Formats: sequence, structure tokens, C-alpha cells
Amino acid sequence: MTEYVPVTGPTTGAQRFWRGYGYLLGGLPLCIVAFVIAVVGFAAGVGTIVVWLGLPILAGTLRASRGLATVERRGAQWATGRPLPPHHYRETRGRGIGRLFSMLADPQSWRDLLHAVVAFPVRLAMFVIAVVWTVGGLGSLLYVTWQWALPDDDDDGGLFWLIFGYDFRLGEIAINTVLGVIMVATAPLVIRGLVATRAALARGLLTNQTAALRARATQLESSRRAAVQAEAQTLRRLERDIHDGPQQRLVRLNMDLETVARRLDDNPEKARPLVAEALEQSREALDELRALSRGIAPPILADRGLGPALAAAAARCPVEVSLDVALPQGQRLAAAVENTAYFVVTEALTNVAKHANASLVTVVVTADSDRVLVQVRDDGRGGAHLGKGHGLAGLADRLATVEGALDVVSPPGGPTVLTAEIPLRGVGADR
Repeated sequence: MTEYVPVTGPTTGAQRFWRGYGYLLGGLPLCIVAFVIAVVGFAAGVGTIVVWLGLPILAGTLRASRGLATVERRGAQWATGRPLPPHHYRETRGRGIGRLFSMLADPQSWRDLLHAVVAFPVRLAMFVIAVVWTVGGLGSLLYVTWQWALPDDDDDGGLFWLIFGYDFRLGEIAINTVLGVIMVATAPLVIRGLVATRAALARGLLTNQTAALRARATQLESSRRAAVQAEAQTLRRLERDIHDGPQQRLVRLNMDLETVARRLDDNPEKARPLVAEALEQSREALDELRALSRGIAPPILADRGLGPALAAAAARCPVEVSLDVALPQGQRLAAAVENTAYFVVTEALTNVAKHANASLVTVVVTADSDRVLVQVRDDGRGGAHLGKGHGLAGLADRLATVEGALDVVSPPGGPTVLTAEIPLRGVGADR
């Protein structure tokens, strides 16, 4: 799994300073928690691994380190106003002990754990330097306002006494004020340097652009294979539907016309009902071809968009459909997104009508800046799943072509909830 986090950068020097300062101050509790979890969890996991108890402990420690690493990444991006390189976590597979081994085999999780240990002294030092530089600078700058409260000790003096060897009150005030001016004036630069240092450590251990690009290439290859498979399935189904429907009617129509041609010479009256039947066959064949074309990409989808196309599909469904489409007003989505969303809904409605024995289907389509979410819920008998050879497997392949995801919850007895997520990034521009 590769994650990309949107970043909104600071726009002014004051924002940059306070964001950086907050980032450094927050590093103290974060580094303590991360260090304790990493060290204690790793030690306990390794110490008990011989009795297998260490596996879940190590897996839990890595999971906790992963969450804390996410906090650190977001903090670094928020403070610097610049995105970090991508990182990649392997997808967790299997069940039981196999799932634990899968979690332990993720390289980035171990890098997160290493960062929690290595970054502890760094984040602690960043906190101390930031607080001492800013608070100490303000204290020196305002020394003249509170120096009177200091005890008058003849044995020891202040900075002036340490430098010159004798006490001089005005000199002490002057040297502290000058030092305070320097520290306050350079505080933004110091904070920026501390933030950059800490962010560089996060960039070095909490990101792995090579692994992320490799995973992206694998994902694209998988999407390409899914696209080829989905296209082949669509073509086979279209061929089967044409063969079983319009082609048979056209064959029947051709036979009727040949019979009409023979009857016109010897008995025109008997040819009349054959002509009427041929006309009926041609109309039915035309209707079936239109239905097939609507299943591929209906003209209303290209002309008017996803909302009207789904309304037309819902009107044709033999089961009652409640449709709620919430899309940006006056804005068209990319053609691939609209086609995929339309395909998901129509296939889901077809499956409900054939297998679910439902009385009501609720279709909800929403969109934001990152994705389109399609949810189809029916009150049928349930039991649907994504097994190979079932219609929902074809839906999953179709969604994979646009890097989408399909989730099906269908306990026996229902209800069935089908949720499809279609990302907008990289699919194409809006129309």
C-alpha cells in the first residue's frame, strides 16, 4: 500500500515559524511514546518468541510504530509545507499465524521501528534547543525588567562578571539585552534548521520512493491484466448475448422472409401473417440490440452524464430502485470513471433482479475531490460473494482497470451491501 498525503504549505514567515515551533514542541511526547513502545515491544517480543507469544507482540509493536510514523510524516509535511517522498507498506495477507508473519515481513514497518529508536535523541535535542533558544532569548531581551529581583551576591556575578571579572550592573544589562536581541532575531533561522534536520531524518527512514515506485509498477501491471481480462469477459458475454438473442431472431426473420417470397407467387393471403410475424421479429431484434448497446455505453451517458444514465437504468430495473446521485453540479467526471460507475450499478441491479429476490434496491453515488463512491444495497436474501466465476468477480476486475476497489457485505438472509470506490487521481481530466 502506497500512501500519498496532501500538503498545504505555510504562506507566511510567521506561519512557518509557529508551525515549526509546534512541530518541535510536539516532538517531546511523541519521541517518548515512540521510543518506549519500540524498545519495550521489541525486547518483549524477541524475549518471548521461543514460546510464540513474541509474534503477536512484535506485530503489535510494528503496527504501533507504523501509526506513530504516520503522525511524524504528517507533522513533517505540515511544518515544512512540502510533501515527503512516497512510502510503501506491503499488503497484509493470510490469517492467523500466517498474517502475523506477513506483518513481520514488511520492510517499511521495521524502518518505522528503527526511526522510533534513532529519532529519540534527535527529537529530544530539537525540543531542548528550540525551547532554550526562544525562551532564553526572550528572557535575555527582557533582562532589564526582571534583573532587580535577582539576589545581590558578592561572590558571583552574571555574564559581565564571567567575561570581564568584575561586576557592573549597566554592563550586565547591556550584554544580556544584546544577547537576547541576537537570539530572538535568529530564532526563525534556528527553528527552520531544527525542523529541516528532523524532517530529513523522517525523509530518510520513513519514506522509500524506490519501493513505492516498484509497488506502483506492480499495481499498474495488475490493473493492465485486469483490464485485459475484463475486456475479454465483456466481449465473450456480448458475443453470447448476440448469439442467443438478436442473431436467433435474425435467422428466424430470414427464414420467414424466404417463406414469404415463396408464398407471394402461389398464395399471397397466407403470406400476410408471415410478414406480420417477420416485422415482430425485427422489432424484437432491434430492442435487444438497443438493450445490449445500453449495457456497453448508452448514448445518454455520453450526452447527459452519469446521473441521468443511472436514472434511466433504475427505471428499467424490475425491482424498485431508490436512487441518490450527489455529484458536483454542472461538472462531468472522466469518461472512464463514468463508464465504470455506470457498469457497476447496472451489473449490480442485474444481479439483484436475477438472484436476490429483493423488493427494494438503494443506490447512492457520491463524489469528492479524490474518489467516487458507489453503494448498492438490497433487502434480498444475501449470500453474495466475490468468488471466481461469479458476476461480482467481473465487477472487481472492471474496477481494477481504474485502480478501484470493491467490497461486498452479504450475510445469509441479507441485506447485501456492495460498495465500489473509484479513484479520480490519474484516471483522466473532468469533462
